[in-house]
Amino acid sequence: MTTQEALDLFRSTGALLEGHFVLRSGLHSRQFFQCALALQQMPIVERFGAALADKTRGLGAVTVVSPAMGGLVIGQEVARQLGLRFIFVEKEEGKLVLRRGFKIAPGERCLVVEDVVTKGGRVQETIDIIRGISGTVAGVAMVVDRSGGAVDLGVPTVSLIKLVVEAFPADQLPPDLAATSATKPGSK
Repeated sequence: MTTQEALDLFRSTGALLEGHFVLRSGLHSRQFFQCALALQQMPIVERFGAALADKTRGLGAVTVVSPAMGGLVIGQEVARQLGLRFIFVEKEEGKLVLRRGFKIAPGERCLVVEDVVTKGGRVQETIDIIRGISGTVAGVAMVVDRSGGAVDLGVPTVSLIKLVVEAFPADQLPPDLAATSATKPGSK
């Protein structure tokens, strides 16, 4: 799948929004990838999952781990496409943790799958959890890399869409964004 094909799927589902948005990272942007709108369509989930699975097949992962909520649908599909186990981390008292009886064995090779990455905070938290219990991070896969590849997670990283999307701290907004109200359409 090419970047243009992936972008076309986002546009056709109304999942690429234009306006003034506050991202989970706290940064402001003119564009927002509302992956949930694209990932509600199972044929699109299958296409994105197959493309990410193809890019990560050689990493030797045995388990896919995704941060909840955004990474759940695509992580499970990548795991299905690769025939691997799927587990997730979720928030508890404001931070991501491994719950529900999920276990990662020492040395177990894990692939972290997320929907959108801007600064990589949730992915890094997931990596830290895996490493903290002696698992191995084989790589990271994401549908959208909003950093244009600038986020360095220290492991092989793949994406379907890699764009440099302008993002601004709240105190450094350009005039057009400062003049409009911001919305926060993503997860909190």
